[in-house]
Amino acid sequence: MMSLGDNGSVQTQTKVLSQDSWTQVSCPCCVSKQVEPLVLIQLSNNVQPVTKRWLISLIEASKRHGGAALLAHPGEDECGDVIMVSAPRCTFLKATEDLGLCKKYHNEDMVAFSYHDRDNFSNVDDMQEFLTLAERQYIVKNELDSLQAQKKQRIPGVLEAPGVLEAWENICQKLVRAGVIKDIFPLHNQQRLNDLGRSWYYKKQIWGQPLDAIQSYFGSTVAFYFSFLDFYTWALVPPAFLGLVLTFLLPGGGGVVKEQAVEGVMEEDDDGPSVSGHMVQAVFSMLWSTLFIELWKRRSSSLSHRWGTLNLAERFAGPRPGFHGTLGLNPETGRLEPLFPEWQRQLRVGLVSLPLVGLFLGLVVLGMTGFYHGEALVQGFHQDSGSLFSGTLLYLPSMAHIVYTNMLGNVYHSVAMQLTEWENHREESSFQNHHTTKVLLFTFFNNFAVLFHIAFYKQDLPLLRKRLASMLIGNQLMNQCTEVVVPFIVDRYLSAPHKKEQEDDLEVDKLRAQRSLPPFPGLFAEYIELLLQFGYLSLFSCVYPLTAVLLLLNNITEIRGDAYKICKLFRKPFSAPVSNMGVWQTAFEVLGFVSVMSNCWLLLLSPRVQEFCLEGGISGKNIILVAILVEHVLILVKMILAFMIPDEPDWVRIKREQIEFNSMQALGQQKL
Repeated sequence: MMSLGDNGSVQTQTKVLSQDSWTQVSCPCCVSKQVEPLVLIQLSNNVQPVTKRWLISLIEASKRHGGAALLAHPGEDECGDVIMVSAPRCTFLKATEDLGLCKKYHNEDMVAFSYHDRDNFSNVDDMQEFLTLAERQYIVKNELDSLQAQKKQRIPGVLEAPGVLEAWENICQKLVRAGVIKDIFPLHNQQRLNDLGRSWYYKKQIWGQPLDAIQSYFGSTVAFYFSFLDFYTWALVPPAFLGLVLTFLLPGGGGVVKEQAVEGVMEEDDDGPSVSGHMVQAVFSMLWSTLFIELWKRRSSSLSHRWGTLNLAERFAGPRPGFHGTLGLNPETGRLEPLFPEWQRQLRVGLVSLPLVGLFLGLVVLGMTGFYHGEALVQGFHQDSGSLFSGTLLYLPSMAHIVYTNMLGNVYHSVAMQLTEWENHREESSFQNHHTTKVLLFTFFNNFAVLFHIAFYKQDLPLLRKRLASMLIGNQLMNQCTEVVVPFIVDRYLSAPHKKEQEDDLEVDKLRAQRSLPPFPGLFAEYIELLLQFGYLSLFSCVYPLTAVLLLLNNITEIRGDAYKICKLFRKPFSAPVSNMGVWQTAFEVLGFVSVMSNCWLLLLSPRVQEFCLEGGISGKNIILVAILVEHVLILVKMILAFMIPDEPDWVRIKREQIEFNSMQALGQQKL
């Protein structure tokens, strides 16, 4: 929520804009002496004034006349290349109900907002208190995205063929394709951003983050990521402590393996403990991953209630901008909008998307096979010749494999995006979930296929340990360089002269200066990094117990580095209200389930376990049967633990049921 300092910051932002130039509202309750600029529309440099005036008229027009019911400001120059956008009170309130956001009722309970019952909600007359900055900016963007042409018409000032708008075509998307709109982005509030930075990445404490302030400024999407990063980082403390104990305090507890050159077999140190470190670490990893996921679900539901996103109703909102179909009445809402049969979407997913994803996964296997084949050929050539040239060629397969996987990854990411667009999902969350799932499958396969091959095909635990250690250390060093060092140098030394020049120039427009910042790349890469970390830890940490220690040290700086980047180096991103991490949470759950099987079979490969079985006279067939039995027992234990720990605390469940009950009552009163 905004403080008095926030209102002062709004005054600082708006003083460079003439309040008289904002478009007027007809509703008396929406009249305000001061309008807060929330979103900037960046037009092309050669846009015609008539095109700009036409777009402003669409933005300010009421919805029944095909407009967005927003407020628009032409900027400092009527013929300039920017349009500032805000929204009146009624637009904010109606959009809050459409989104299904929960707000504080007069009795301080969180209740699904109802426009007809708006007078009973707290702070309903002050939009800067009623809605967070991120929510207000997202609502403006959502209303702009919902602009559709009522009939076929030509865009004024755009004479070429791209200037023709078809009936019910999305206007903003058309203007982007026609080159009229270059970008649309939310505006930073510099005073609030500085206050957030001081309480976030500048503070000396390493425990805790200002999650409510993050959610208020950047939205729940960003806040959930940083909450998960914080929760995950400190959940690494127990496995890190266990890893240190097994590695340094218990002799042979880390599963130290030495290879006998004569017999060609692997043995563990004779002075190891009676219970193998492999066993301890494997069972602990299974229990830890289960408890971590279940406890995070409870924390996530608590945050969702606190931030008012427990009862989101995205499927009742309008379709996302890229959605297309046959015009008709939505059977659920009764609104006129494009309709697309669900069975056609499922056919596209099943008959086209899945086979193509499988093809790319096969290409990953093909690349890995080629790498091992090429490595064997080069090593054989080097043994025969022993020359300097042949020694140099030893690095060729690895370099070729890296180039191949990078090129394949770039092509796949492009194909995955095009496939998801072609599947034509109505809701934005459905689009993001399907796209994320495609990329996750490829990323998991691309990063873990080699480790699984070494572990279960070659059955070479020393090589697996070396490969895992090199991947962890190399990735963390690269991550620290790209996530902390490079952004700090860019911001402190390369951008500092430009910032000083702007601060010294009293005439500079601070709002338009934000255009020089690059767009925020999103949290996709950050979640991928955490998922890979979790995979290394839960799947293979019994082979390399120091995995959690390395990850803990990395993530302590990762929190500050990510916070610094999003606050200082990029434009402010739009953030849709969300109730959880979405498909990412499912991905972590799946990895936790796979970790049971992985650790169980890695135990079977442990020399200590094999030696124990041989001494006990257990045959190879019986060893496999015992491993399968143990695997199923551990999976059962995991399922029992997940069942015993509810996904949400009782008080959140009660609040959610109360919200659903009150929503049904409010709907019944509206019908009466």
